[in-house]
Amino acid sequence: MAAPAGDPADLIGKVRDGQLFVMIYRTDYWQCAYLIPKGGFDAIKADGLSKFRARLKQIAGFAAGRVDDAITDFDQVKLLTVTVDRLEKWARPGLLCIGDAAHAMSPIGGVGINLAIQDAVATANILAPILQKGVPGLHDLQKVQARREFPTKVIQAFQVAAQNFLLAPTLTAMRTLKPPLLVKALNRWPWLRQFPARFIGMGVRPEHVRLPKP
Repeated sequence: MAAPAGDPADLIGKVRDGQLFVMIYRTDYWQCAYLIPKGGFDAIKADGLSKFRARLKQIAGFAAGRVDDAITDFDQVKLLTVTVDRLEKWARPGLLCIGDAAHAMSPIGGVGINLAIQDAVATANILAPILQKGVPGLHDLQKVQARREFPTKVIQAFQVAAQNFLLAPTLTAMRTLKPPLLVKALNRWPWLRQFPARFIGMGVRPEHVRLPKP
């Protein structure tokens, strides 16, 4: 969706009558996400494009007038199926999986890239000294999973809890729900926001680059 001059540049989220709409500012356009229950896209397509656009207009706020021009065909709507999962074993002889290859994350919190980068840093810290001397063995590769599996489990548990207790009830409700107590507290006391921001942005086990000794 186009983003002409004068639009706000902030992340926008709207909740109304069982609908949840997110807009991410990308300088010259808006990246938009319309959350639906899993398996619900076929029903939306069966209702037709006009009804879908009408639903978007109800919740798109200042961008409601741009919906018809932005969506002229269902081919422009990309379905992202959310999966939260991880490998039982991240390593095999000669192979190490990290990031999305090792653990599928939900878009909730936008933490997938965070974990992937931290996996990469941990991998470099663990394997760089070994690679200076030779080829890492399976035991060396398994050290990466031992280091990164716990923070992955914690973040995935947070995402599942957010899905089950916040998003799912919102998407099945026929009316706009009242904000949960946590959201009210964050809105009332801004200084509290640093804690979830740190948890989401840095995780429970932040990684720092350790340069190997020459």
